[in-house]
Amino acid sequence: MDCLKESKNKFSLPAALLVLAVGGGIPWVATHAQPASQGAELSQATGEKVIHYIRLQFAVPDNVKLSMGPSQTSPLAPDFNQALVNVDYGNKPGAQLVLISKDNRYLIVPSGGIIDLQTANSSAEVEQRIRQMYKMAATTKLTVGRFRPSNFPDFQEGTYSMGDGQEHTLFLTRDGKHLIVSDLFNLSVDPQEQALREISLRDEATQGPATAPVTIVEYADLECPTCARMNEFLETQIVPRYGDKIRIVFKEYPLPFHEWSKTAAIGCQCAYELNPSTFVALRTAIFRNQQQINITNVRDTVLNFGEQVGLDRVKLAGCLDAQSSYPRIQRDMAEAKRLDVNQTPTLFINGRRLVGLPSEDAYFDAIDDALRAKH
Repeated sequence: MDCLKESKNKFSLPAALLVLAVGGGIPWVATHAQPASQGAELSQATGEKVIHYIRLQFAVPDNVKLSMGPSQTSPLAPDFNQALVNVDYGNKPGAQLVLISKDNRYLIVPSGGIIDLQTANSSAEVEQRIRQMYKMAATTKLTVGRFRPSNFPDFQEGTYSMGDGQEHTLFLTRDGKHLIVSDLFNLSVDPQEQALREISLRDEATQGPATAPVTIVEYADLECPTCARMNEFLETQIVPRYGDKIRIVFKEYPLPFHEWSKTAAIGCQCAYELNPSTFVALRTAIFRNQQQINITNVRDTVLNFGEQVGLDRVKLAGCLDAQSSYPRIQRDMAEAKRLDVNQTPTLFINGRRLVGLPSEDAYFDAIDDALRAKH
């Protein structure tokens, strides 16, 4: 399973909704409710825009069919239309509830559907429901900020963070009785073009020539099992297959609920600062020995592997203990937030987002498409 926050709770708008996960990306909602009554029907062009945006923003594989269901004015947010995006990905058909502003500019994709609160405007209940939805351990730090008026009269807007210092968006309906966990997505911004603008390629750990026609940018967590499998896939299949046609840019995204990933990320970035040629070897050694690393031995492990790949142990220890490279990690994570990256591994292939390991073919197809686009 990808290193992401999944929810399998049931909610009640418009009926019992069960959250699933498709390909490590968008949280889908399977519903047994009757189709929503039609009212404010979205135009075909708007429906296609929403489908296109969701496919790019949430890395939905091309072989998954998406279609927009009937829409209506949202009973909880009259300035928005609501609809179900239907998904056909084989033997588990489902749908995702979405809200689209009446001016067709903004999209809300509720993680876990719309959550009914027993007590209006209860900060304690909001925190409890977020913990339940993400199945967070009691020891995981969760901070919920105060709600304030948003740009939409239907909603109050708030934030929450899970110990990594990054804030995520929450919406509360005007009556304080319904919670939505979702960012506000601007439908006028193409996600692939945004990624190409936002991602920095300067002074980053890389593998492959800067002149390569395809650039793969990976946001990874060194403690994430799927990231370890992705690293092996890149090393053993992607690099041998494409050679100098690709460049891989490595970004750090240590998740707050992983005990030792931040320390390991600091160590890898120290390696880059001390001797960039050692970065990939150290990173690979950590991934290959992931199961043997824990919070108590991570420092010595990083130092041992660093020494094996040619780093000066004393200099590496000094950098690691002083956390000298941590600003580089903060920079990566701030960039990831601007791109709405919230799970690992997340990769961008010439700006096109792919999440997790839905299939090896998905990556081959994306790289082949990017190469064809360059000719």
